Amino acid sequence: MQPLGPDLAHTQPRPVHWVATAAAVAAVIAGGSFFQPSDAKATTSTTASAPGTGRLPTAKAPDPRAADYPMDCGRARPDVVDRGSADLDGDGRPETVAVVRCPTAFGTPPSGVYVLSQPADRAGAAPRVVATFVDPKEGMSISDFAVRGKKVSATLLGYSSAKVPRCCPDLQRKVNWRWRDGKFVLKALPVPGSV
Repeated sequence: MQPLGPDLAHTQPRPVHWVATAAAVAAVIAGGSFFQPSDAKATTSTTASAPGTGRLPTAKAPDPRAADYPMDCGRARPDVVDRGSADLDGDGRPETVAVVRCPTAFGTPPSGVYVLSQPADRAGAAPRVVATFVDPKEGMSISDFAVRGKKVSATLLGYSSAKVPRCCPDLQRKVNWRWRDGKFVLKALPVPGSV
């Protein structure tokens, strides 16, 4: 393997990079613990069975393309680049988790990760954002996004400094979110090689 040249020095991880990653993840965790939307609570549902079946009717997952996201893309609507649906809070209705970012012709704009819920009391209403997992203002991109069962997982990609090209994040951290005790809880997995 050839050594990296001086132009690629930022791709060689150093302890300061992991400190910066830990700080970015800590900011996400702190933001998530202080900001809990008032309507992101576990509720019990008393939905009646579908006539003649004895089963509960299947609720439709929120359409992420119909939601309004708390991000500014100028005149353009945010692009939904990934999504997954499941009943994350156990209320009998599926939520949709959407990864969105502003459209661009070049570079990698920061992503937002939002949880959407379909209002049960208003037929035809647009889905609502009930939780923010990643705010685009944090400057991160998302990879390895998945919704499996009641767990949402992703890899957060970030930058150790403003000198790192926006195409090529040099920091990463695997995280997941689960609904616990009436709120979404973020868990940051160990940094590779730290265990």
